[in-house]
Amino acid sequence: MRKSGLFVFLGCVFVFSACAHKQAVKPEPPFNAEASFAKANSLFEHGRYQEARQIFDRIKAKDAAGALTPLATLRIADTYRKDGEPDSAVDEYRKFLQIYPDHEYAPYAQYQIAMIRFGQIKGYDRDGGAAGNALREFRNLMNLYPRNPYESSVSRCMSKCRYIMARHEFMVGRFYYRKKAFRGALGRFEGILENYPAFIRTPEVLYLAARSARALGDEKKAGLYLGRLRSRYPYSLFAAKANKEFAKR
Repeated sequence: MRKSGLFVFLGCVFVFSACAHKQAVKPEPPFNAEASFAKANSLFEHGRYQEARQIFDRIKAKDAAGALTPLATLRIADTYRKDGEPDSAVDEYRKFLQIYPDHEYAPYAQYQIAMIRFGQIKGYDRDGGAAGNALREFRNLMNLYPRNPYESSVSRCMSKCRYIMARHEFMVGRFYYRKKAFRGALGRFEGILENYPAFIRTPEVLYLAARSARALGDEKKAGLYLGRLRSRYPYSLFAAKANKEFAKR
């Protein structure tokens, strides 16, 4: 009897313990995408980008309706951008554009890609590569989303990219010219005239193109560039130099 009573006692202890455990474990409340998004945005605004990103990731995984998934995807890219990880940000913006190319914030994503690339132009762009990358992304923005709200900013940035690229070509062309590698110099100068007609140093480019062509024995081409210099920039220093120099020949 004693043994039987012990088993009954232990059984009761087990049952009560199990019941107490069940009462202690509260069910997880249903996921609230809107509240989570608001919390993540608050963290983002306070510079807590990694914490915000974790919540945005959770929204992507648990937002059954999918209404906030596109914005969470976009916001993840924003966290990387603000957290000083530009390449990761670009990757995330591209993912957004691949999945939601017609979304109302698609122009924003493409604009951010372009501005990230623009921000990577550091001082003197040795090969024009960074400026070229940025210009390509700005052109994508204008081609894909011509009615985007960033037109004035994009126009200024594209002008700067073109100037940097033209300046690089000019410096290479002038280097060839000084080394008397006139064919290489002329090729660079002609490229500037064709691709960057608004380059601020165009009078000098025309003058050096005319001199390079003449050095190569191409009087017809030299005359063409000299004529453009005289007609378009008649009061420039290089028009005066050309008039004085070429008049002697």
